[in-house]
Amino acid sequence: MELKWAFILGLFLPSCSGCALGYKFVKRKCVDEDECETPGMCGDAQCVNTDGSYYCTCAAGFKMSQTGPCKDINECLEDELICPAQMRCENTFGSYVCVCPTGHQWKNEAECEDEDECLSSPCGLHRSCFNTPGSFVCKCSPGFRELEGGMCADINECSESPDVCGTNGDCINNPGGFSCRCHQGFTNYGNNQSKCIEMSCDQFKPEPDAGNTPEKLKHLMSLLMNSCKSLNDPHGEHFTAEKLLENLCNSTDDLLSEGNVADGETLSVFLDAVENSMRLIGPQLKDPVTKMETQNTYAEVAVTRNQTPPSGSVTLSTGSAHFNTSWETVVGKSYPGFAFVALVSYKDMNSSSDLFNSMAREKSDVKEKQITYKLNSKVVTAVVSNPDTKHLSKPVTLIFTHEEKRAESEGVAYSCVYWSESERGWSGRGCELAWSNSTHTACSCSHLSSFAVLMALYPVEDTFELVVITRVGLVLSLICLILCILTFRFCRSIQGTRNSIHLHLSVCLFIADLVFLCGISSTHNQVACAIVAGLLHFFFLSAFCWMLLEGVQLYRMVVLVFHTTLKHLYMYAVGYGVPLVIVSISAIAVPKGYGTDRHCWLSLEGYLILSFFIPVCIIVILNITVFIITVWKLALKFSSLNPDLSKLHKIRSFLATAVAQLCVLGGSWVFGFFLFQKNGTEVMLYLFIILNSLQGALIFIMHCLLSKQVRVEYRSLFMRMCSNKKKGDYSVSSTEPSHSSQKPLQIDQSTGESTI
Repeated sequence: MELKWAFILGLFLPSCSGCALGYKFVKRKCVDEDECETPGMCGDAQCVNTDGSYYCTCAAGFKMSQTGPCKDINECLEDELICPAQMRCENTFGSYVCVCPTGHQWKNEAECEDEDECLSSPCGLHRSCFNTPGSFVCKCSPGFRELEGGMCADINECSESPDVCGTNGDCINNPGGFSCRCHQGFTNYGNNQSKCIEMSCDQFKPEPDAGNTPEKLKHLMSLLMNSCKSLNDPHGEHFTAEKLLENLCNSTDDLLSEGNVADGETLSVFLDAVENSMRLIGPQLKDPVTKMETQNTYAEVAVTRNQTPPSGSVTLSTGSAHFNTSWETVVGKSYPGFAFVALVSYKDMNSSSDLFNSMAREKSDVKEKQITYKLNSKVVTAVVSNPDTKHLSKPVTLIFTHEEKRAESEGVAYSCVYWSESERGWSGRGCELAWSNSTHTACSCSHLSSFAVLMALYPVEDTFELVVITRVGLVLSLICLILCILTFRFCRSIQGTRNSIHLHLSVCLFIADLVFLCGISSTHNQVACAIVAGLLHFFFLSAFCWMLLEGVQLYRMVVLVFHTTLKHLYMYAVGYGVPLVIVSISAIAVPKGYGTDRHCWLSLEGYLILSFFIPVCIIVILNITVFIITVWKLALKFSSLNPDLSKLHKIRSFLATAVAQLCVLGGSWVFGFFLFQKNGTEVMLYLFIILNSLQGALIFIMHCLLSKQVRVEYRSLFMRMCSNKKKGDYSVSSTEPSHSSQKPLQIDQSTGESTI
């Protein structure tokens, strides 16, 4: 028992020799003893000291084994996803590493990329290295064949393929290849491994009788001639294909901008030169696709070089046109080892010239003469390496962008055309319209040349409704004008200078409307049509001249003196003499200008139409000036101290009717001007006919129905007719009115005008 307590106390009290276990006596006190200072305390494990003791632990990547020492942890086995999917885990002593598979290299912490082993040229002489994912493959280079033992031997193409250079070239074998040396007069356009084909530089010689060929076009032809000859001359002056293409585009710009292409012969020479130029330049271009754009020209060329013929489709675009065909069509029946296709677009063709707005026709047709054409797209030239393009086995497709956005309608149709050198004009043979809308037209052509889209403008056929409106309106106008003529001639209460002017104005309009109704469409007889146009020219001008006289009469009545009149001789000289002089001079100067293909009216070609519209504009401007002065003078007279109100009111009524008359007669010809244009619309035709039908009715309403004197005369006549019908007596004496309101008005003898 005593021994037991002695043992317990020995744990907490200093021993006889010093301190407790795990402590040591330092400076008269017990402190912790660091057991880890003793070497080999934990073996290969890590020693960790504690207060009065210590313990052993393994480092990161290790774990305690049952036998005591630490054991390495294999992280690759314990966690299969410890590395990214593309990497492989490799265990190390106390850790692990993630490595890329064979044939790959480190890209970042989570990704590997394929290593291009071919960069180190591992295949040796005459062998080509082909990289594969994680590895590489060695094959014999082109021009060599595989031998046993992995060696490569040169292939003699000249002996194995005797026709590799064609019958007009000599084959020269080279290590890994061959080259063709063409005979005189043949070329492979710098493609040394292509067949030699016939070459003729004479196509760039100007024609002996081509005296009208522009100098800049001659210079371009000379440049191409020299380049053509240099292909087989190693000592000649050589131009790169890109430089030749640039010179072609610049020369084209100069020719088009200066307007040198002004006739069919020059245009044919120009387009033929462009086509031959592309046949010379295209095969020499190095890039698969070459584009060049200048101020007025846009060119795109596609080239392919291979020992086997290409296949598939090919599409070129110049912005204003798209060209689609197949490589089989481009190549044709023989393949020399290269092929090209080119599309050239001209931005600034002189589309205003009749040369570009006409369709070549083999025979004349009356209906065709009435059709006008307008170039509605850019002109493009399509060229392929196939020498036989007159009859293609498969049609090519061209899609044009319209210059003027306009959909097909009853009066508009689109035609796919090409420039015919033999006919010196546009022809549609071999080209069909695939589809068309307001902005684009697609053409399918069985040959190649220079193409465009022509917009055909057909004359709008008169519809049944238009014919009815025309005839009913003009008949109504004629009836009203007859009533006006009878009223102005026999109504005694309104006789005077102004009444005479209205009478002759009505007569001119009556004859003009009658001729218009009966003969405006008599285009089948040229002589009759010319007579109708001359009569319309004369009587419509005469009507405006009588309107001018009415303005002069108002001016004299208001500005000069109220009691004034015009002599009839002077009025006839202006009303009929001036139009007669104008029509006579016009007929003598332009005898063929009377009568067109659409109407019996003045021709719009040249300036004959101005012989009508210039006098009309002058008369309208003079009358407007007179009316403004008249209004101003009337305002001054109304504001005077002692105005003569009866006469002022009369002048004011005269002015109002004259202004209304001028608006209707002059306004109708605003629409008439647009009607007789080549692109006159049906709306303009309806407005013109309706306003012309109102002319006679308006004159009748203004000068007859709205006139108090005329209404009194009409009432008196009506009552006399009714009275005679009741009594059965048609004598004039029985029809005299008895009411004071029906008393005839007095005539102012000094002026010849009726008083109100």
